[in-house]
Parts: sequence; structure tokens; C-alpha cells
Amino acid sequence: MSAAVSLRRPDGLGLPLFHGGRPETAAKAAEPPAPPPPPGHLGHRARMREKLLAAGAEALLDHELLEMVLFLALPRRDTKPIARALLARFGSFANAIAAPPSELRAIAGLGEAGIAALKTVQAAALRLARAEVLDRPVLNNWDRLTDYLTAAMAREQIEQVRVLFLDSKNRLIADEVQARGTVNHTPVYPREVVKRCLELQATALILVHNHPSGDPTPSRADVEMTREIKAAAGVLGVVVHDHLILGRGRIFSFRREGLL
Repeated sequence: MSAAVSLRRPDGLGLPLFHGGRPETAAKAAEPPAPPPPPGHLGHRARMREKLLAAGAEALLDHELLEMVLFLALPRRDTKPIARALLARFGSFANAIAAPPSELRAIAGLGEAGIAALKTVQAAALRLARAEVLDRPVLNNWDRLTDYLTAAMAREQIEQVRVLFLDSKNRLIADEVQARGTVNHTPVYPREVVKRCLELQATALILVHNHPSGDPTPSRADVEMTREIKAAAGVLGVVVHDHLILGRGRIFSFRREGLL
């Protein structure tokens, strides 16, 4: 039987190049396995991103836009079923992002991160709309003003009264919610409105409130409250330009209807 022969490497590491007369080559580095194809929802996300960037937001349907929003909050989830559930429950993209958190929590799989993402989009939309009316005479930008107010209030499920305080050039000084009430009543105190006018040095104002029922027709209480605020503001020389009531897709103007 032949003796085993062991040759040493010239670098001194002492690792045998041959053993037992048979060459041993260094083990080849194992090639990493080919990565598996991405899960279906990840490929779908990539296609949605390409569609958004190439064709713009108008190319996306409501459920696709909801998916895009939820991608950021739920990176490991397939968001398509959640988006579909939101539309089934609330009817539209706008209604979904405007829905109260208490109702959004009923959507399976959404969670706090998803809810926060939807409310962030709503806040961004409102800030963009509000920026369109800041530092501009609101009476000359009425469409932009009503667009902003509709986005801010029309989908609220309880009544709230806002007051838009204006300067001598009818530019917006402040937009403040003065009171929140129930589904059909909100108490407003004329003295508080007038006090705030003095604090802001406002010379005019616009009253705004919503009717969660969707019907913007004013109640007797609405008419009386408007008259009281107009009278109290008039003592200080503050002009009440209008009182707007927002319903679903409709706006009632006291000035237009001859009630102011």
C-alpha cells in the first residue's frame, strides 16, 4: 500500500494540497441561491408606484390610492383587502380619510399605524386647501374658500361652528372652531365671538357650521343665532359677511338667500 503523501502549501499554512495521492481542490464558495420572486402584493406595489409616477394621481382608482397610502404604514401587509374594506364601509377615498378613528378601528387589519396614515393624508389635504385662502381676500376667492370649508367640515358627524375672522382687506386672520355640539345642535355665544374679534383686531367675519344630516336648510335657532351675532358685532363695527351652512354636496348662504 502506498504511503500517504502530504505536500505543504508554500505560504506556510500547512494545509495539504494532496492527500493519499489524490488532489483536493479548495471548496468552491457556495453560490447564493437565486432570490425568490417577490410576493404578489410587492409586485403589485411596484406597479402602482410606476403608475402613479408615470401617469399621476388621477390615473389611480380610489382603492388604489388607499393602497398607496397604506403601503407606507403597513410595509409587510397586503393592503388591497384593507383598501377594499374601507371603500365598502365608507364609500369613497374622501370619506375614508375623513372617517373618525373610532369607526376606522372596525376595519380588520388596519390598526393604529394605518389609521394614523389616513388621518395624516386628511391633515395634509386640509392644509393645502387652507393655504389657498390664506393672505388673500376671501370674498374674491369664494370657490377656494368653500372648497376648503367643505373638506374641513362637510363630513363631520357632529355639528361644529367655525368663525373666519377677517382683516380690513378681508384677508383671513384666523379660522377657529368656536363650539362643538351634538348631531343637530351647537351652542354659540355672541359675546365670545365678539370678544375674539377684539383680541384679533378683526373687522369682519364669516360664520360657518355644518349639518350632519346633509340638509343645509337653516333652523329657526340658526337664524336667531345669526341675528344675535350680527347685532353684537355691529356694535363694534365688525361686519358679518355671511353665514354658511354645509350639507352633503350643498352649501346654504344666508346672504344669498336674503337672511342676512
